Amino acid sequence: MKKLVYRTIKELPKEERPRERLIKYGPKALSSTELLAIIMRTGTHKENVKDLATRLLKQYNLPGLAHASIIELKKTLGIGDAKACQISACFELGRRLLTYESHPIIRTPKDIETLFMSEMRYLRKENFKGVYLDAKNRMIMEETIFMGTLDVNIVHPREIFKIALSVSAAGVILVHNHPSGDPNPSSDDVELTKRMVNAGKLMGINVLDHIVLGDGNYISLREKELM
Repeated sequence: MKKLVYRTIKELPKEERPRERLIKYGPKALSSTELLAIIMRTGTHKENVKDLATRLLKQYNLPGLAHASIIELKKTLGIGDAKACQISACFELGRRLLTYESHPIIRTPKDIETLFMSEMRYLRKENFKGVYLDAKNRMIMEETIFMGTLDVNIVHPREIFKIALSVSAAGVILVHNHPSGDPNPSSDDVELTKRMVNAGKLMGINVLDHIVLGDGNYISLREKELM
């Protein structure tokens, strides 16, 4: 059988190499494939890094790749720890940047949707976050408190308010996703919210809202008068 031959990145003309193109034209001029190739740096013994990046994006697409686990990347794409970690770390930095810049002011549930929908809509497990605000509703920080199926007996108020006290938060907004894509709150969601509101009153910290995120849509328990 004839052995397949492919060109390495170094064998490509300079004007086709991703790193050289980034230096010359800047990152905005590059395709997602080229940017991903730069992050991974090298290909495998079977394909160069541009071909590998093309295959990753074709199989996963960009949002899917952003939320794939290390195990999934290694198993389904045949890459090692180093490349899987490079991809995962890159997307995590991007997510953190969205919530880091300028301490955004949270005025409405839509502001929460804008900040967290892209991060949480594709998650395959429920993630429960606390979004901590100062007295002017500027976000101090956000923290994932719990991952997995929400249970009112597992998500304890002390986990939420321990962080609130440590950052001197005046208020907190609860946020979690429904992997089904349907944001309608369950009875457990409502009960959990009421527990948090009551605990917050004792601590002098306002629970301002609980936002449930679905696939491109959301529901505010405050707006639905469920808290």
